[in-house]
Amino acid sequence: MAVDRLSSLLNHLKPGNSGIAAITTKNPDDVVVTLAIRTPLTKGFKGGFKDTSLDYIVYTVLKQLVERSQIDPALIEDVSLGNVGDGRAAYLGRAAALAAGIPHTAGASSVNRFCASGLKAIHDIANQIRTGAIDIGVAVGAESMTFGGRGVDTFHEEILKNQEAADCLQPMGQTSENVGDDFGITRQMQDEYSVESFRRAEVAQKAGWFDDEIVPVTTKVKDPKTGEEKTVTITKDEGPRYGTTYEGLSKIRPAFPQFGNKTTGGNASQVTDGAAAVLLMRRSKAIELNQPILAKFCGATVAGVPPRVMGIGPTAAIPKLLKQFNLSVSDIEIWEINEAFASMAVYCLKNLGIEHEKLNPRGGAIALGHPLGATGARQVVTILSEARRTKKKILVNSMCIGTGQGMAGLWVNEQV
Repeated sequence: MAVDRLSSLLNHLKPGNSGIAAITTKNPDDVVVTLAIRTPLTKGFKGGFKDTSLDYIVYTVLKQLVERSQIDPALIEDVSLGNVGDGRAAYLGRAAALAAGIPHTAGASSVNRFCASGLKAIHDIANQIRTGAIDIGVAVGAESMTFGGRGVDTFHEEILKNQEAADCLQPMGQTSENVGDDFGITRQMQDEYSVESFRRAEVAQKAGWFDDEIVPVTTKVKDPKTGEEKTVTITKDEGPRYGTTYEGLSKIRPAFPQFGNKTTGGNASQVTDGAAAVLLMRRSKAIELNQPILAKFCGATVAGVPPRVMGIGPTAAIPKLLKQFNLSVSDIEIWEINEAFASMAVYCLKNLGIEHEKLNPRGGAIALGHPLGATGARQVVTILSEARRTKKKILVNSMCIGTGQGMAGLWVNEQV
């Protein structure tokens, strides 16, 4: 069995064994997704999760995953939680999994690759399945930016002698202005792009396209004036701003005037709380358990870029991914690239030569929000829902990563 699995893996990695025909071929050892869900995304510090702890957010999405999948939770062998801001994530993820009904026989861990943490969690679970370590695992991405931790203030003096290492300390807003300055991404270009992100999110939300992605979350919200708590059930994303116009966005003051005048609260991702969960297993196991196969996860790549322009990370990770699987940009039918800032989104769109209508068809983080550790998994939930609706097949999600990296994942939709 182990020898057969290794042979299958090696054949999959052969340079010539790639292209659309190869990735759409179904093999028993494929890593597949059988369920992908998320919470609503709420505004940090003032939205529906402003009084909700990270462990409860993770618990709710895991509990829904166990209930909706209807598999015996004892079959789940590992849970990986992608999170950025909470150093206690390993504790919180383990406890949340146990409370959600996943028995103590399953493992649990936390991973942090900044804004790619959700995709990193997926990749880690998938790699365990590929190598035969487990048959079934759950990847979660979650973030409470309301309760999140702080970044790094400085490094050791020896590290600071290296300029690129020192650049890792640059605030994200500064890196956005750097991208705009270095590559000629004007304020007008950024605002025009952002209007379209809001428009698409508005269309999608009004049409109910997000409804099959989102699981409702019942929680408590405290009135900041009276301290009174009330129970609420949150069912929709709070980020979309209906009727957003270019004229309106163009009046917003720069968010980081000390670094530049192009990045604003209207053309950057929103500070957000939320979580997403993806159930992954070996194809043969999914068939054995009569689980619906939503998609095949082909693989993911990571690449580095200069930290001062970290936003261009997808333009390094995506070509690496396409080369690995012998694909071209034109082969991809839906793209989800995280809109950390409009500056980097516009740059990636132009640099990669992506058709805009294929990119973030339901809007991106500018309109929906960017709960850091959740985004990489949230994108997967959204892209699989959109692929289910449109019957598109070849999918890529990607994001830039603080300190100068990019990550990208390749998926084949099987809901056609």
